[in-house]
Amino acid sequence: MERPAWAPRSIDITVPSVSRIYDYYLGGSHNFEVDREAARKAMTHLPGLPKIMQANRAFMRRAVRHAVGTGIDQFLDIGSGIPTFGNVHEVAQAAHPGARVVYVDHDPVAVAHSNAVLDGNEDADVVAADLRKPQEILSSPQVERLIDLNRPVALLLVAILHFVEDADDPYGAVAQLRDALAPGSLLVLTHASYEGIPLPAERAEGAVDVYKDIRNPLIMRSRDEVARFFEGYDMVEPGLVPMPHWRPESAPEDEDPYAFSGFAGVGIAA
Repeated sequence: MERPAWAPRSIDITVPSVSRIYDYYLGGSHNFEVDREAARKAMTHLPGLPKIMQANRAFMRRAVRHAVGTGIDQFLDIGSGIPTFGNVHEVAQAAHPGARVVYVDHDPVAVAHSNAVLDGNEDADVVAADLRKPQEILSSPQVERLIDLNRPVALLLVAILHFVEDADDPYGAVAQLRDALAPGSLLVLTHASYEGIPLPAERAEGAVDVYKDIRNPLIMRSRDEVARFFEGYDMVEPGLVPMPHWRPESAPEDEDPYAFSGFAGVGIAA
């Protein structure tokens, strides 16, 4: 396989990447055949995966505009992935020029592309780091330069926690981040779940097995398990709901049934 010019020399282009699979679902071009093959295999079990990812992005944009509307002008997006149209910095800076954004991802392709997209943007940067090591994120030069932790921050954990196994203590990582944020900060979160998927869980489980096969297990948590991530936060109305139901800008009944898979919510730190 020939290595594209945009692919860092350090990555193994024969191994599928969650970030590049996500990019494929969203119609992006920064993915390899190995990623497309894994995505197509997962879609044989769960054909609505692209619709689910689009619903994630749409929720994220609504939540960012909500955050700006409450006066928040700094954003920490962990598990940000490969930049696509309507990314956090584009939405936030359109609503509030000068809003500051730090992206965090551990995928070298995502980091490389974020650096390219953000070139010349003094109010946005990217950190190569892992959600499972919150202190490395919080003490990074990029966060120290752009994010004032003494003022409210919007922390985005969109479609990332379901890739963190219980053995890696995702609840502890989220709690560490919460404890570092000022009162009035927001947690913006989405999470995969069998609840809401418009087909039997046994069939959807085939897609979960694809992620297990590529050594990126997809952890489907219940609504109650997802709600635990919001400990220490007061839920913003309408609470923890399927993505199209969170402050919709169009009629939810017009959405694809797959868009209702999983949960989304925003919490405000006391």
